[in-house]
Amino acid sequence: RVNTLKSTTHTVMQKLLKLVNQNGLSCGFNGLKIGEQNGGEQAHEGSYLVHKCPYSGLENVLFIRGSGPHALHYNDQPGHSMKEIIVSRKCAESVLRGAQVYVPGVLACSAHVEKGDKVAVSVAIEQPVKDSGWAVGITRGIVLQGLQSDAHYEERKGLYIGQGIAAMSRAGIFRVLHGVAVEMTERVYKLPSFNDVLEGEIFLQNLPSIVAARVLDPRPGEQILDMCAAPGGKTTAIAILMRDKGEIVALDRSHNKVMGILKLADEMGLSCIRAYKLDALKSVRKAYEERNLGVADNCSEAIVTLAENSGPIRSIIGAGVTNAAEDSSTAIVEQTDAKRYVSKADLRKNLRRLRNGTGRSNCSGGRVEDSKGFFPSSFDRVLLDAPCSALGLRPRLFAGEETLESLRKNATYQRRLFDQAVKLVRPGGIIVYSTCTINPGENEALVRYALDTYKFLSLGSQHPKVGGPGIIGSCKLPNKAYTE
Repeated sequence: RVNTLKSTTHTVMQKLLKLVNQNGLSCGFNGLKIGEQNGGEQAHEGSYLVHKCPYSGLENVLFIRGSGPHALHYNDQPGHSMKEIIVSRKCAESVLRGAQVYVPGVLACSAHVEKGDKVAVSVAIEQPVKDSGWAVGITRGIVLQGLQSDAHYEERKGLYIGQGIAAMSRAGIFRVLHGVAVEMTERVYKLPSFNDVLEGEIFLQNLPSIVAARVLDPRPGEQILDMCAAPGGKTTAIAILMRDKGEIVALDRSHNKVMGILKLADEMGLSCIRAYKLDALKSVRKAYEERNLGVADNCSEAIVTLAENSGPIRSIIGAGVTNAAEDSSTAIVEQTDAKRYVSKADLRKNLRRLRNGTGRSNCSGGRVEDSKGFFPSSFDRVLLDAPCSALGLRPRLFAGEETLESLRKNATYQRRLFDQAVKLVRPGGIIVYSTCTINPGENEALVRYALDTYKFLSLGSQHPKVGGPGIIGSCKLPNKAYTE
């Protein structure tokens, strides 16, 4: 997906062509081919075909076609035991789609692997365990022997996904938290890696995800809510469609994922995105909280005149004054019509924020902002890309953890999320509901539930009409319009 605020589809294609001609990229790009056809041509072996999206309404999208599956020989040096790296299933699924092997995905490694060594990459798939669950059974950092007598040989037998060059030593892989561990050279599916290529100008994304943002049809100046926003691909797509004018509220209950959303928005030069840490099931603020809104929203700014290496910390709000150095377990901050209890821990947290300054995600001390929810009818449009069983994702190497019971629980959870979305959208607004599963209980059944429960909803049409797991269509109603 091209960031049209920074570039155009034509310009990106010209830049890719220039990079290919310069032969300055990794070997994965040596066979890259730039084409203008409308999707009918297939990529030849050893080449990657880049062409414009043939679907109407998706002019900012480029397709990259690879080739495969290809037969790979595990060891092309008979008599020599090849060094090996085992990666997690999710890492392997990314590698099959063109990614490199990143440090968090490495589970185990042969002894004495050094930077520049050629390594075989295999994947460990979950195995049944005694408690009727599934687990990998590999402790991260274990040393591989590369023999059939290896304790984990059977777990990865036949699950060889390619070869690559180690980008760091074994010690480095298990010491650092991020970075490329292996640069892939031979793959089962040959696709180029776009790591650090045209950063900020392009974003790798599945077509259904791009369609979901387009179906929402956001307009500049509107208030948009992305309820389950991580990792931020749809959020940034919406911001670009709005020309970075208006406000997008992105929610996730994970601190690190919210940080990732903010980092991606900064990378793409977007300023209209506000990301908060909040469980989407608590998105709607209770009505009785409105009268105390001023106190609730300002508790993190309960500020507090703080000075480094000063005496007792004092906090002043309204007419109340407290001394945080007193021997009490809490400090009481008074206002004219209410009392609020602020612990010493909160005061110390405010002190650290002031000392740390702005972090890399433009948050105080690198922290993310919490939210207490939003009042009903606060948003023009709501995107609910609900957590699901992900049965529509490809490639998918393992789905054994899903049971009939877990599928039913997913559907219940999604209905609760939808109930929140209905309350948050304004009259005349739109809700887009999407998943990445092919389970009717999480797709069509949710639409049926919505139409039966909320009689003011009506199903509308989807544009652009591009197929994809979980994108069902759209619905409209007299005062509100919702997309399911």
